[in-house]
Amino acid sequence: MSVFATATGVGSWPGTTARDAAEVVVGELHRLPHLVELPGRGVGADLIGRAGALLVDIALDTVPRGYRIAAGRSGATRRAASLLDEDIDALEEAWEKAGLRGGERVVKVQAPGPITLAAHLELGGGHRAITDAGAVRDLTASLAEGVAAHRANLERRLQTPVVVQFDEPTLPAALAGRLSGVSSLNPVHPVDESVVTGLLDDCVAALGGEVALHCCAAGLPWKLLQRSTIAAVSVDAHTLLAADLDGVGEFLESGRTVLLGAVPAATPVTRPSVEEVAATVAAVTDRLGFSRGVLADRVGVTPTCGLAGATPAWARRAVEIAQKVADAIAEDPDAVG
Repeated sequence: MSVFATATGVGSWPGTTARDAAEVVVGELHRLPHLVELPGRGVGADLIGRAGALLVDIALDTVPRGYRIAAGRSGATRRAASLLDEDIDALEEAWEKAGLRGGERVVKVQAPGPITLAAHLELGGGHRAITDAGAVRDLTASLAEGVAAHRANLERRLQTPVVVQFDEPTLPAALAGRLSGVSSLNPVHPVDESVVTGLLDDCVAALGGEVALHCCAAGLPWKLLQRSTIAAVSVDAHTLLAADLDGVGEFLESGRTVLLGAVPAATPVTRPSVEEVAATVAAVTDRLGFSRGVLADRVGVTPTCGLAGATPAWARRAVEIAQKVADAIAEDPDAVG
């Protein structure tokens, strides 16, 4: 059974208080809690900004459109590192408060994937880093080394295994050539699939073990992911089209895991029941003709992407529902749906 075949969060969380978020995540997710991201804190706390605390020998600074690769250790890099330390301290405190011992639960950490990172970082001249093959290679190597060190630090402090999720919301757009350049005269050409596969595999090789990829955008390249060494894919269930189902099926048939975002991240008018969410999850594997054993062994449950925009009360309820759905599936997959 995959470590990802359970309930977890995607990554982001509402509010600005790391201690409160960590206590909820540790309290509600009893198999795969995650080190949350609190983008509401501003610079250095969002997906790309957090990379400033992870990259080795590469610094980031802010520019009007986001972040730029910088020389030296910038204020944005120092802030990102400080916020990450705060998050780790809060998780360790919640871990000890809950009386957890080494190995009782696996913890998940998130980082921007190499394509999304290179797409959102600017070079000195304002162009996206993804337009420079050398910059992409350097960023990927730095990212893989930094995430490996981050994971090792968290494993040492919590005395428990840690797995990694790379967030790639920009991957479909990069492959399709939909990224804008600095002007119409400087287009961003589509990224070659073989390059993407190589970069993802380099990250997996540097980390070892099971590595997940999350993408909340439609049009996920399932054939590319099937050729990669990624062990799990996290996707919002409502983005799956009929054309995606074959890819999902092949990915599951290869013995890997799909995590389905099935609990709405935005605070809903009518809150879904555990049974309704379980039915949504089960419907995917049922449509593919898989046995319910596959549902239990190789399908995980999460809220949809964007939980940072929810109320704190709904965020707690969303991960609680996800965990209850995962528990129901694990107990008797034939009874759900």
